[in-house]
Amino acid sequence: MNVDSTLVLTSLIKRYGDTVAVDGIDLTIPSGSYCCLLGPSGCGKTSTLRMIAGHELASDGQILLGGKYITYSAAADRGTAMMFQSYALFPHLSVLDNVAFSWKMRGKPVAERHARAKELLQLVAMTPYLARLPSELSGGQQQRVALARALMTEPRVLLLDEPLSALDPFLRVQMRAELKRWQQELGFTFVHVTHSQEEAMALADQVVVMNQGRIEQTGSPREVFNAPRSEFVARFMGAHNVIATPAGNVAVRSDRLRLERRAGGGSGDGNGNGGAWQASVKAVEYQGTYVQISIAPQDAAADTQWTVTLPDDAFDAQPLLPGETVFVSWAEHEAHALA
Repeated sequence: MNVDSTLVLTSLIKRYGDTVAVDGIDLTIPSGSYCCLLGPSGCGKTSTLRMIAGHELASDGQILLGGKYITYSAAADRGTAMMFQSYALFPHLSVLDNVAFSWKMRGKPVAERHARAKELLQLVAMTPYLARLPSELSGGQQQRVALARALMTEPRVLLLDEPLSALDPFLRVQMRAELKRWQQELGFTFVHVTHSQEEAMALADQVVVMNQGRIEQTGSPREVFNAPRSEFVARFMGAHNVIATPAGNVAVRSDRLRLERRAGGGSGDGNGNGGAWQASVKAVEYQGTYVQISIAPQDAAADTQWTVTLPDDAFDAQPLLPGETVFVSWAEHEAHALA
């Protein structure tokens, strides 16, 4: 798809009465990319998606799609299509007629709209189910139909509101691989709202972490995960410890911490004195391919706990039990300063 589908949000604000849901965000989503808006409930990601779709009017700021201002355009005139969390299929229409519905509203002939709907249903591997009603489909099948119906409107940007949340874990993994494949084959922009870090990292070219209506950080999944800029991002992305040092707070990945049974086993801890922190083991959890160990450092604030993950074979070679004393260290380059 060669049409420019670059999406630009400039100083975008959404207010609901006295509540500011989206607080002046600036964001450019490149044409043909897969962008995930990631954050906890209430962070503003769905309000942002709905403003792009035209289902909510922006209180201030601008939205551009392919260089054209669409901030106050009608939803049907924007070049976007929304795939809802509930899928919102018409229960009384067949799979074929659900997908063909938008072209019916445009007055397209039956043969023409059914031919195009069949092409899209073939794309999402739903050809054998043309005559079925939505109630006769599984959750994953309903999602495929909802995607085909959204594509029927020929959008430049497809907007997805937590599309995998209703699926069981196995199907969720399968469907996110399908979503990525479809996006790459179709070549236009996908904007996907999720609260799942794993989902965002698996799908996105661009991750946008939101908090309290603002963007905390944007970048590739590797950039955001490996070099979080703020304490919020480090904690929300998971697998990081936020550690107070004399030079300020740093984030260190849990798989980058080293544990020894005696002092001097490590090569420095990044806290300015070259030694290792003494800590006590609080809990040990077996997670299959790795073991997760919760430790309480002696010289940190009360109730502080860090998490260390070890490969299962490394743990099995020197198992630890709650109550044992350990010494924790990390390489200096593994500590990322936080704002």
